[in-house]
Amino acid sequence: MTDKADPRLLFDIFKEIGIIEQLSRALLEVRLPSGLIAPHFAVLNHLINRGDGAVPIEMARAFQVPKTTMTHTLKGLVAHGLIDLRANADDGRSKRVWLTPKGRQMRDDVIAAMAPEFSKLTAGFDVDMLTDIKPTLIALRQYLDDARNG
Repeated sequence: MTDKADPRLLFDIFKEIGIIEQLSRALLEVRLPSGLIAPHFAVLNHLINRGDGAVPIEMARAFQVPKTTMTHTLKGLVAHGLIDLRANADDGRSKRVWLTPKGRQMRDDVIAAMAPEFSKLTAGFDVDMLTDIKPTLIALRQYLDDARNG
């Protein structure tokens, strides 16, 4: 029987999640346009999931990166025409982030370009196992997100 209080168990689980993140990042980044990396793509996903109009400082908090890092990431996306930065009507000082049609299309194109890798996965791995653990992974992410903010 496994001791649930054993820190090695949780360490091993998070280690495996980290390795999966590294492997999946490598699969993603070879499909991104030149000059873009996974954090750029993550911002596009964030805007798709959250909706347009995010404030960069709030995005930095969500990604747990310094504001300067988020500013650099956003500048790269602006340079590629994938997002627009518009004045924040609420305070007149900050900006809000909006996806461009090109940004939405690039995200969709990258996901479509990953189809061969996803096909290999479904052919060689029991995807039902992933379906079964998805609710657990979502609950873990929500718990960690709440604990970070609380």
